[in-house]
Amino acid sequence: MTASDPRSGAALPLDLAGLGFEQGAHLLLRRALGHVAPGGQVAVSGTHPALLPHLAVWCRREGHTVTPAPAETTPLRAHVRRGTAAGARWNGAERAGDPGPGGVVDRAPAHWGLAARGALVEAGGPEVHFAVADRDMAWTDQASRLYRQATAAQWDPQSAIPWDTPFALPDDVETAVTQVMTYLVENEQAALVVPGRLLAQVHPHFREVLQLLAVQAADEARHVEVFTRRALLKGGRMGTSSVGGRASLATLLTEPDFSIASFLLSVLGEGSFLNLLSFLERHAPDPVTRRISRLVRQDEARHVAFGLGHLEHRGTVDPRLRGRLRAAVERRHEALTHTAGLNADVFDALVLLAAGSWEPEAIERGWRAVRRLRADMDEGRRHRLSRLGFPDDEAAALSALHTRNFM
Repeated sequence: MTASDPRSGAALPLDLAGLGFEQGAHLLLRRALGHVAPGGQVAVSGTHPALLPHLAVWCRREGHTVTPAPAETTPLRAHVRRGTAAGARWNGAERAGDPGPGGVVDRAPAHWGLAARGALVEAGGPEVHFAVADRDMAWTDQASRLYRQATAAQWDPQSAIPWDTPFALPDDVETAVTQVMTYLVENEQAALVVPGRLLAQVHPHFREVLQLLAVQAADEARHVEVFTRRALLKGGRMGTSSVGGRASLATLLTEPDFSIASFLLSVLGEGSFLNLLSFLERHAPDPVTRRISRLVRQDEARHVAFGLGHLEHRGTVDPRLRGRLRAAVERRHEALTHTAGLNADVFDALVLLAAGSWEPEAIERGWRAVRRLRADMDEGRRHRLSRLGFPDDEAAALSALHTRNFM
């Protein structure tokens, strides 16, 4: 089609033949109007008996003007002049952000609801309220990159782990593995619930954050599966669950603030778990445990990177952030003061795995290895806190207040 010039009076011809508006004629007319400038005309021909009344109703709704043609001009039925707006239906409509690179708005309004970013949002409709509607409350520029990495690095628990590899461990060592796996399941279930809660808070306009949280939840669900499967691989029962451990994890589930929840879970808790998983990979007594530890650690590293990236961004726009993070650590420490911390059965199991036997020299070596693990966790936490702008002495003090349950 060639666009008409409204100043010339020439109209773009459109022959609808016998097609009626209840059969899709409006699609052809809308397409033709897209080829004329506002004020330009389309000359509509057609033989459908209800063409004129249907044409009048449609054009009135869409904001165009209809001039019926004289009866003797059959098959020409009318001239349609394109309106200056997209149509009455879209009066007051707005774009939900620009679809280009800078398309993420600072604040997503409630009336956008679930509209796609960059879509033309019709005026009216229900408001859908999300707790996190400000860009800086959830954003990190790393979200897109981390999401691509996460989707590319997904692994299948059935094929990625050598479940059928034959091995036999002494009963005490197998029991130690089962106890550690039980502890990991408990912690990963908390790590599954938290991103699920955060996911429901975020306005869909910030889709990269939603996508990343969804994959993070999927990661944790997979971790729960493989830790459970390893615990029961040799036909044993799950280990013990301590009150102190559950109390520590419960504090993660009750934190309503997006940034603080990310901080406590990902930066402190999962950050400490990176050291624990490295420890388990190094001291794993069997190939299945070793492979699980390596794969899970790769996933957890992305979770930590997201938490850090978000908080580094938030810190650039919220000068009070560090004070709020400090208060959250102190509040959690105070709430857990009277709990026993790490399950003693888990501590003993870690010692035995690092020792490899019950010989006194081996147990001493295992004990030193677990003490080294705790020191490595502390060093990692202090490093991440320093990245968030805490002075070294304050980072050290806050790291020391972190829950003894590791997560």
